[in-house]
Amino acid sequence: MTTEETPIVEKAANFIRNIVTDDLKSGKHETIVTRFPPEPNGYLHIGHAKSICLNFGLARDFGGRCHLRFDDTNPTKEDIEYEDSIKENVKWLGFDWGQHMYYASDYFEKFYNYAVLLIEKGLAYVDSSSADEIRAMRGTLSEPGKESPYRNRSVAENVDLFARMRAGEFEDGSQVVRLKIDMASPNINLRDPVIYRIKKVDHHRTGDAWCIYPMYDYAHCISDAIEGITHSICTLEFEDHRPLYDWVLDQLPVPCHPRQIEFARLNLNYTVMSKRKLLELVQEKLVDGWDDPRMPTLVGIRRRGFTPESIRAFCETIGVGKSDSLIDMSILEDAVREDLNLRAPRAMAVLRPLKVVIDGYPEGQTEEFEAANHPNNPDMGSRMVPFGKTVYIERDDFQEEPAKGFFRMAPGKEVRLRYAYIVKCESVVKDENGEVIEVRCSYDPGSRGGSAPDGRKIKGTIHWVSAEHAVNAEVRLYDRLFSTPNPGGKNEPDYRTSINPNSIEVLTDCKLEPSLASATQEDRFQFERLGYFCPDMKDSRAGALVFNRTATLRDSWNDGKK
Repeated sequence: MTTEETPIVEKAANFIRNIVTDDLKSGKHETIVTRFPPEPNGYLHIGHAKSICLNFGLARDFGGRCHLRFDDTNPTKEDIEYEDSIKENVKWLGFDWGQHMYYASDYFEKFYNYAVLLIEKGLAYVDSSSADEIRAMRGTLSEPGKESPYRNRSVAENVDLFARMRAGEFEDGSQVVRLKIDMASPNINLRDPVIYRIKKVDHHRTGDAWCIYPMYDYAHCISDAIEGITHSICTLEFEDHRPLYDWVLDQLPVPCHPRQIEFARLNLNYTVMSKRKLLELVQEKLVDGWDDPRMPTLVGIRRRGFTPESIRAFCETIGVGKSDSLIDMSILEDAVREDLNLRAPRAMAVLRPLKVVIDGYPEGQTEEFEAANHPNNPDMGSRMVPFGKTVYIERDDFQEEPAKGFFRMAPGKEVRLRYAYIVKCESVVKDENGEVIEVRCSYDPGSRGGSAPDGRKIKGTIHWVSAEHAVNAEVRLYDRLFSTPNPGGKNEPDYRTSINPNSIEVLTDCKLEPSLASATQEDRFQFERLGYFCPDMKDSRAGALVFNRTATLRDSWNDGKK
């Protein structure tokens, strides 16, 4: 189910795994078959990742298989662009469906024939009521529905009308096919649900072959049965639909009857997971497209620098339960921190540069210092970092009047330039507004490599980049898209009002060590003391580097800084 390089981590015990274990032990199934059935009407988000990891992970761990099936029964909303993106992102997460990719549209003829069979058995009928009339007839949670005046049409009339629907004789919305179940059922889903409607729209796979399309509740269970799915795993909102799922399969001569199992969907704070709201954010240009790194879409998360390993680890951490809960964004952020802390090579970058001139250092001289690519993993090797008379440091690493406990660069204080020399601030240069624009330092030639020859203690160590060798870049600092935990909650009817105005900060003229000039799109780095960063997949190119911040080194959101 996955590549050898990206093993699944979704192995923690949960009630679904227990069900599968029992079914295999009892001999109910010799193997398990699951499926991930997205509708190609949008981009996958982090919530879909939970379902992907669960379904493909179960199949892999129990030696079964998982199908990728596109629920393409609504041509008005679907697009090949979404389909391609879904396939790419499932593979990016580390999963492979092999030969088992299917489409609900593959079964259109079977859906139709099964519907004819239900009509012939007196279990379905063509209703000529309008959508508003059908809605009114359904009743409420406290009141039973009312039977349609067309409910008792003869089988022959229904078969004829359904054939004429398929032939295109009727206008959109003028006829539907409904199941004949129980208009008094306390479960509204069983009150003669619609299973076919007319849509005179071309389908991206079947063209104009069809002008009637099945509804999800009808098509989904039959698709599962046709494919031999053993465990049809879906989110909790489909729990009330399960009786309909079972009813349809009980009436038809399908190859098997899968078991539907519901689990709690992923609800993540400081974001929105509704497809409608995500689409609004894109259409209203409140974000920079579906792949905006602030979006919870997988294309956005990937562009921000999250790794598939971190997403799988996150899905394992939150687990699989039966009750809805709100997961804190910090858990997702911690997952990528933990992963990148192990795998990301280190590099030095100065995002808000302040020039430092080292007096006494030979003019025009260049040295190279060996820097470890990872302090705890010697196998990752090292790189050579150039050094010269002028370097850049972070502006925050200098204070003209140092606060108590400030051990970085300040007048009269010594500080260690990582890997290089101990320097001492002797003077500053200011502009006409009194802002420090340059620091003049002396240096200890005997401290090459960072150690004082006389053994004196240096409390502060800061990173730097050689001015002569620096690579210029734009760096985008991303943060949470919303400033409140539950955007659009009870006390906030419009989720847009809580969009975080500081969710992105763009820094230009940043200075990077030269090794970063050759970074590729899938590279991830820890910029020392700053956080985890990656080249932007869309905008970064040779000579015009753009880096995105994936995550800070630690969670600063709850530190009183946000």
